[in-house]
Amino acid sequence: MKWVTYLVLIPVMAALTITCGTLSLIVSLWDKSGRQQHAIAQAWAKLMLRAAFSPMKVVHPERLRQPGACVYACNHLSYMDTPALFGTLPFQFRILANHYLFRYPFVGWHLTRSGQVPIDQSSMRSQIAGLSRGVATLKAGMPLLLFPDGSRSSDGHIRQFLSGAAFMAIRAQVPLVPMALVGTYELLPMHTYHLSPRPLLLVVGEPIATTGMTTKNSDEVTQKLLDTISDMYYEHSVLQRPAVPPPSEAKIFV
Repeated sequence: MKWVTYLVLIPVMAALTITCGTLSLIVSLWDKSGRQQHAIAQAWAKLMLRAAFSPMKVVHPERLRQPGACVYACNHLSYMDTPALFGTLPFQFRILANHYLFRYPFVGWHLTRSGQVPIDQSSMRSQIAGLSRGVATLKAGMPLLLFPDGSRSSDGHIRQFLSGAAFMAIRAQVPLVPMALVGTYELLPMHTYHLSPRPLLLVVGEPIATTGMTTKNSDEVTQKLLDTISDMYYEHSVLQRPAVPPPSEAKIFV
């Protein structure tokens, strides 16, 4: 599969990214709401999953039909997580992403023009500024997606979560929806460049209410989020659950 990836799949995926990124850039000239750009991103993501021969199944899809804005939090395993989620979530949303992603051609152009939320990890001050932009997005009625473990897993296991997801949900007084993504680590592990196609699974948990909470409850809510996503993930993963979650590999607040 390695040579198939290098000779066929990577060129196909690169062509899809360039084509859809260019279309998104053109559409952004008049699409102020971001709906058309998001539709292009969803089409790109679905085509990426097809190119990877990795169909997605959703467990409890009805839990994705939440009224109003929510923070959708998912474990982070692979570069394929983004197309897996963009191609599956049935609504427009924004992502909270590391600022360096905005520098990439086509992908970065789409992120910038479609109103995604950058976060700079260089200082606590810049991190708080990114979280504040996320809160403003939620208060404007737009759902937000992020990875509370802060970086891809190097071994497929869920790391301890950072508190940014809970912080933003509490500040905006919106629900926090836990999601467990299964299979993308095996599809494209960290530090590898060839695909191992397989079925993927997204398990959606019950929303965690934050109404009436303050940011003092962030750690409590973060722990509940970690426990919920870990329960869902290890129920369906081939990996054995560790006694204690490994520490986060990220160095940022969110």
